[in-house]
Amino acid sequence: MKTIRIKFPFKLKKPVLALGPQVKNTICFAKGETAWISPVHADLDTLPGLLAFEKDLKRFLQKQPKIIACDLHPEYQSSRYALRLPVKYHLEYIQHHHAHIASCMAENGLKNQKVIGVAFDGTGLGADNHIWGAEFLLCDYKKFSRLAYLREIPLVGGEKAILEPWRLLAAWFNFDQAIDKKQRLKKIYQAGINSPLASSMGRLFDAAASLILGKREAKFEAELAIALEKSAAQNKLKAAGYAFSLVKSKSGYILDPAACFKQIKRDLKAGRPREFIAWRFHHSVAQMLVKTCLALRRENKINRIALSGGVFQNRLLLQAALDLLCKEGFLVFTHRYLLCNDASISLGQAAIAAYRS
Repeated sequence: MKTIRIKFPFKLKKPVLALGPQVKNTICFAKGETAWISPVHADLDTLPGLLAFEKDLKRFLQKQPKIIACDLHPEYQSSRYALRLPVKYHLEYIQHHHAHIASCMAENGLKNQKVIGVAFDGTGLGADNHIWGAEFLLCDYKKFSRLAYLREIPLVGGEKAILEPWRLLAAWFNFDQAIDKKQRLKKIYQAGINSPLASSMGRLFDAAASLILGKREAKFEAELAIALEKSAAQNKLKAAGYAFSLVKSKSGYILDPAACFKQIKRDLKAGRPREFIAWRFHHSVAQMLVKTCLALRRENKINRIALSGGVFQNRLLLQAALDLLCKEGFLVFTHRYLLCNDASISLGQAAIAAYRS
């Protein structure tokens, strides 16, 4: 893969080197009105990924950046590298989902205009030190505020929940079913053992897929969510989506799919086709997205929507969301040159760091 070149919507005062996230990592060097993005380094916890990252880092450092940007997460290898670099560089920490939205803005040539950014992915460290991944942000390049998010659930067992999505499903049902393993999960959570709270859309899809497809485990991240999309694509029937509630709290709107899971369970019990239920779930998420954006537009008078994050690699969800948003008169921006997953993060980091400095 070659380095990707993108024109910035504004001129940088100082050259920036952004080190990207942990997985699907890219490095971005930006100077003047141009950004250069490296090929993807799949996972910085693997030796091939780390060696490729180090090679591109060395190459970009030779271009003499003045500012280094990295993710908030202190355990990301890219963030650790940022701390090892000489103090002559000014270091900027960038929140993961803010970077997602900023990258979409930069790709679309937006200057410092406020947008409602919808960032749906698996995990990213939030400003409150919780795991984020289903975020509605009001932001520009300089700053952001979190206006809405998916109700948090505990990831019992931490990263183990990614490959054992039945744990996520148990959490959405409040561990209230009389199954021994679920009761043990509840005790682990109540004891506060390795159960970080997360508002992840990726994990919501994992839980829904576990229920709808009747599968407890996955071999790799998002395996069941991908299978759920394929199942939904086979559906020939049409119906309204399932119920989501949107509740306003002091910290912003909270999206709660508890009723959605109950309705899915009823459809399964009634013998509805799994592809039909999968399709209804996808449209439920799209309808929930639009309902939230409508509420935020009324309150903030912003009509621009930017969509980013790996969950939008789901084409069925993306198309359903675009159709509904455009029907409501929103001006919607999606990625044009980079993938919407974490490969786009470094461009957003560079844009934010450049504007702040």
